[in-house]
Amino acid sequence: MTRNESLFGPSAALTRSLPRRHRITVCTTCRDPQTREQPGLHLIETLSAALAGDSAAPFEVAGAACMAGCSHPCTVAYQAEGKASYLFGDIEPARDVATLLAFARQYAELDDGWCSSLQRPEGLKGKTLARMPALPAPALGAADRRDGA
Repeated sequence: MTRNESLFGPSAALTRSLPRRHRITVCTTCRDPQTREQPGLHLIETLSAALAGDSAAPFEVAGAACMAGCSHPCTVAYQAEGKASYLFGDIEPARDVATLLAFARQYAELDDGWCSSLQRPEGLKGKTLARMPALPAPALGAADRRDGA
């Protein structure tokens, strides 16, 4: 039984059989403390190119203006439907791309997104700013509550 099943019931288990969207989000406003450069856009391009032909890591790569990790630039998040999400900081784009790609492959294989810090690639040790549990899957047959009701 996965953490999602134990926390959220069988509907979470059903979502695992469907293809899931995976996303890496890179902060585009983080600044390198020494150079004051904003490496986020370049990191998005680099990760997108590296992941383009990698079927083991089916990710879209996007940018976000400020992910509130300003004291730990550059910040990068991993998200997927039905999985725990991660926010990493102190990412050095020139040095950490291979590590970010390795975690993308690992995260894609994780059923519920959970892994301990000891299981993550060595280059991410000490760089985890947050791990958030997955949102519960909606109950089967539940009405869509986004209609203002």
